[in-house]
Amino acid sequence: MNFLMVLNKDGGTLRSLDVEEFAIRARRALEDAGHTVKSRIVTGKGLVSALEEAARDDGADVVMAGGGDGTVSAAAASVMGGEKVLAVLPAGTMNLFARSLGVPLSLDEAVTAFADGRVREVDIATANGKPFVHQFSVGMHPRIVEMRSRLAFSSRLGKIGASLRAALDTIRNPVQLKVTLHMPHAEVIARTAGISISNNLYGEGHLPYADRPDGGVLGVYITSARHRRHLLLLCLTAALGRWRASDQVEIHETGTVMLRTESRRRQRCVIDGELQPLDPETEIRVHPRALKVLVPAGHNKDTLPEGGDAIGMPSG
Repeated sequence: MNFLMVLNKDGGTLRSLDVEEFAIRARRALEDAGHTVKSRIVTGKGLVSALEEAARDDGADVVMAGGGDGTVSAAAASVMGGEKVLAVLPAGTMNLFARSLGVPLSLDEAVTAFADGRVREVDIATANGKPFVHQFSVGMHPRIVEMRSRLAFSSRLGKIGASLRAALDTIRNPVQLKVTLHMPHAEVIARTAGISISNNLYGEGHLPYADRPDGGVLGVYITSARHRRHLLLLCLTAALGRWRASDQVEIHETGTVMLRTESRRRQRCVIDGELQPLDPETEIRVHPRALKVLVPAGHNKDTLPEGGDAIGMPSG
């Protein structure tokens, strides 16, 4: 297989690494397994154009993207619905989509897993046409991300600490939105501190990521928590993956949902970790198996039992 590796040196944990040296190690590991590798090291400003060029490159079979959540989301958008395969290097803070795909969280171990990996078709979602692989959210989460952006940090642990500080500040001054959600099976009108809409349902007992990335549904999570104590419990629920046991979260499964918000103030949303303007109406839709990804060879058999036969990826 022919790999084209795009590394965002401004994104995620790559900011604190010798990216050139890592690219050399990755190329050697893949070439030793019989693959060919080209690499591009870019800044955040050049990321989208580099990924679009990679998606158009007739000589590339696999686009391997390294960076934070924004990098992974942009890479998925560039290959969505096409023949190119996405390999996700887990260089973000939580690496939730990589966890869902069973990719090792060490960068070097991930490259080794890709060397004899397999291609899998998984789902991707869109919000008013903008693709996302993990989550769309409104309310608390955008406020936390916005407040965190004002804090100084230079490492993964620093970012986690800044997120905790921002979350506590948000809980002290909670958001309240009036929303309407239209789904094929239901209409929900609510005042809420937060809504998360995930590309497939979150698994239980761990961080919020999908156990099955080819389930073909959106997970709609609406919190009824309003008071500080309940909002703090909600954050613990998210961290521990106890969604089904929480009486502060209403959960729906659907293929599409129309979200309408009523607010005099301009609101924002978070799409795969990135702050975006929130439209008054947002249509969120799942696109079953519209994204080809590279996963470790054993992951297909063990965690995606109903996804069809895996496509073998030969070496060379």
